[in-house]
Amino acid sequence: MPQEPQFLLPFSDTPDYAEADFIHAESNAAARAWIGRPGEWPEGRLALWGEHGCGKTHLMHIWARRVGARLHAGAALRDLPALLPAGGIGIDDVDTVRDETVLFHWLNAARDAGVPVMIASRLAPARLPIRLPDLASRLRAFTAVGIAAPEDDLLRGLLAHLLSDRQWRLDLDVQQRILPLLPREPAGLRDVVARLDRTQLAAGGRVTVGLVRRVLAEMPPEEG
Repeated sequence: MPQEPQFLLPFSDTPDYAEADFIHAESNAAARAWIGRPGEWPEGRLALWGEHGCGKTHLMHIWARRVGARLHAGAALRDLPALLPAGGIGIDDVDTVRDETVLFHWLNAARDAGVPVMIASRLAPARLPIRLPDLASRLRAFTAVGIAAPEDDLLRGLLAHLLSDRQWRLDLDVQQRILPLLPREPAGLRDVVARLDRTQLAAGGRVTVGLVRRVLAEMPPEEG
């Protein structure tokens, strides 16, 4: 009997932000320590800041699951809900909030309700270009914890994790040869691996150093 054809499905790049998947490193040690002791946040306020892809959103999800908080995207922030969750609220990409007055009302409501707040942005809260003086004052009151640039150990761990997710089996020596070719920031590394996934799926065969070079060469200059 002839075998039925097998179809390869593209890997989903939608993260689930599982706590077990977060890669511990010195660059994120301070942030991990702070989310581990929310009862010690001054005034119940914490801000994580750092470059895109450094792990801020992942840490926010870990915190939210632990304490029963509800997360919101800054760009989608709108009217206040009828009831704020006792576990707290998180506002990711707070620098993308369209209406500063809306953010000001959210922070005031959380303060009045006595619920903790975590925000995340690329810049430290005191450096955000806020026009509303009262909001700028509220944001400066947050305890701000930066996540530093990733070290080699973190990038190696992230690459191994991304390869494992896709069930790619690459010898360690091949991984070591690939890593210096890849972007130094986690977001860029994830983008290249996603492109590799699509290219490998279409062409078949193994992931090789040559394939990595080809994908990088085909990326726009600002992305490669």
